[in-house]
Amino acid sequence: MVGSGAAHPPAISTLPVQSAAAGGCAALVHALDWSSTPLGPIDRWDPAVRAAVDLLLESPVSMMLVHGDDFRVIYNDAYAVVLGDLHPAALGRPAATAFGEAWDQPGMGDVIARVFRTGQPVLEPESQVSLRPGGSDPAFYTRGHSVVRDSRGTITGVLTVAAETTQVIHRLQSLGELTARLAGALTIDDVTRVVLGYAMASFDLDHCALAVDDGQSYRFVRRIRGEMLDEADERLPPVWRRVNPGPDAPLAVAAETGRASFVADGEPLRAVAQDRHERHVRSLAALPLRTPSVRGALTMGFRRAHAWLPAERALLRAAAELVAQAAERARRFEAQHGTAQLLQRSMLPEHLPELDTFRIAARYDVGVDGNAAGGDFYDAFRLADGRLAMVLGDVAGHDVRAAAVMGQVRAALRALALTDPAPPSVLAGLDRLVTSLGAESRNEEIFVTVVYGVLDPTDGSITLSSAGHPPPVLRRAGRGGERATAELVKVPPGAPLGLGGRWQTGALTLEPGDTILMYSDGVVERRDRPLNAGLDALVAAAAGSASGDPRNMCSLATAAVEGTTDDDVAVLAVEHALAMSRSATMQVAAEPTGPSRVRQWMTTRLREWQVPEPVIGAAILCTSELTTNALLHAGTPAQVHIDLNAERLLVSVADTGTRGSVIRARADAMASRGRGLGLIEELSDSWGTDPTVRGSTVWFEMLLNRQ
Repeated sequence: MVGSGAAHPPAISTLPVQSAAAGGCAALVHALDWSSTPLGPIDRWDPAVRAAVDLLLESPVSMMLVHGDDFRVIYNDAYAVVLGDLHPAALGRPAATAFGEAWDQPGMGDVIARVFRTGQPVLEPESQVSLRPGGSDPAFYTRGHSVVRDSRGTITGVLTVAAETTQVIHRLQSLGELTARLAGALTIDDVTRVVLGYAMASFDLDHCALAVDDGQSYRFVRRIRGEMLDEADERLPPVWRRVNPGPDAPLAVAAETGRASFVADGEPLRAVAQDRHERHVRSLAALPLRTPSVRGALTMGFRRAHAWLPAERALLRAAAELVAQAAERARRFEAQHGTAQLLQRSMLPEHLPELDTFRIAARYDVGVDGNAAGGDFYDAFRLADGRLAMVLGDVAGHDVRAAAVMGQVRAALRALALTDPAPPSVLAGLDRLVTSLGAESRNEEIFVTVVYGVLDPTDGSITLSSAGHPPPVLRRAGRGGERATAELVKVPPGAPLGLGGRWQTGALTLEPGDTILMYSDGVVERRDRPLNAGLDALVAAAAGSASGDPRNMCSLATAAVEGTTDDDVAVLAVEHALAMSRSATMQVAAEPTGPSRVRQWMTTRLREWQVPEPVIGAAILCTSELTTNALLHAGTPAQVHIDLNAERLLVSVADTGTRGSVIRARADAMASRGRGLGLIEELSDSWGTDPTVRGSTVWFEMLLNRQ
């Protein structure tokens, strides 16, 4: 029994009569009329029972006593929190009435009844308690049930002590979620985003950082509490920084030694702190990430003292092991992916020809999982007589062999076209090559389709032949205020290469403003819909395009047909411009002053070209954002190119990094990063991203005469 001194509440037997409004379960227990219950008036309770109730009410741990055959409920303030809305009505009532259907759930009334009946205590580790079905998320507790005896030794009730383990259970569940999410992380950037999001949410951290080696030193990404992140931020590559090496850098020490360290209270980042956020970290866990090809570390910290308990340390070590394995897989994928992509893109032209009144653009998107070279290809090159040869082809398959055949076909086509550019002659020569390759490899399943044409820049006339390839799309610009139209080019059908076919030619003329679009079957084929539906969708998209600009047409074509494709996608577009365009290019160094220099250069050049001021302002804002993103996330110099004609201003920003395609995502105006994506979406008439041999190009187009 607890005494009646000032430091502790008095025992029930000595409490003065008081109102339940005085607060606390002790007051409620004393104020309740127990005379109508089997317990009887409170001043006549059995001393042993009264002692158990005194202990319960004074305990800071969640405790509940059920007494008698009908299990009358008595509990303390800590258990009242568990009951939530059931408190205080549950006090003094039979358990079946107080808890309703929750009492009948497995692990609740049945366990307590068994303890009451047998006298054997029960320990329930990590059991789920849901006293309010349909309410908030269920809680998890470790519960111990033991009997309470009266002064004669008779079992008179069951005492339940509950220690909440909800946080531990949720962390274990989140560890399973981490495993699932890491399984879909293909790159180190993907792994980093997953890990930082998991750690900040699961442990309610103030600081988290992940570091990996890059062959010479360590680079890291950091998250801190209160950062403003939105959808665009999460889709952009994370911002990597260099680790300051040395014995005072927990990230570097854990990565180098392979040993975890835990600081409960101190200044673990004081010697290497880059800002006030790191200086305020008081407790820190540093966990190594070690695999055959990865060295790194993961740190988690709080701005308050934090005791890293053994169970939590074990959980963190398990999480770090999962992260290390995911980083190992990602590094292997990036190496294989980079090799495949380099092979693929090295076989495609890095630069397309530049003509006075004809503009050319191409796009190649990798299908499947992006980890294999494919057989789609495009090419455009000047012939000896000044005409333009243009081709788009497809070698069946998604492997190195398909890419190798593609490279041979493309090289042979150039050689044949430079000798005799007539489409039937070129296709006949390619047919002999494919037949020879099939015989050489004893494989008759080499399947190659090609559409090849020759454009005469003097009058816009094109001669075309097709070897089993889908027909190009011709977009006719609107004349005299009419809307633009589009149609499939009528090209005489011919057999795919390697079958000994004969090919005929078709002809058309590109008038000023018209665009021809060549594409691979991955653009229009979908497993769940007929080919004609894809062709119709592509034609409709071309007709509805705001302009015939080739870069815009390529971007539009890759998104024209709903659904996803497992195939590679190649597109080549040529536009007959209404007038010669003016263009300029600026190389931007990867330094903080780069974006401001671009703004000054663009302002001067666009005003010289007499571009309307509203267009200049919007274009400079978008270009500055794209340049900042390129320099920040790719980490390489950028190239800004502007192209102006009578219809539109086209701006592109290219880098040589490895960030891949930027995904369309509207961003909130308060985004900390990635704000440019939302600005471009709002201010431009069209925009997109084109992968190049190394890196990517993001571009946008603004019409000068908006309707």
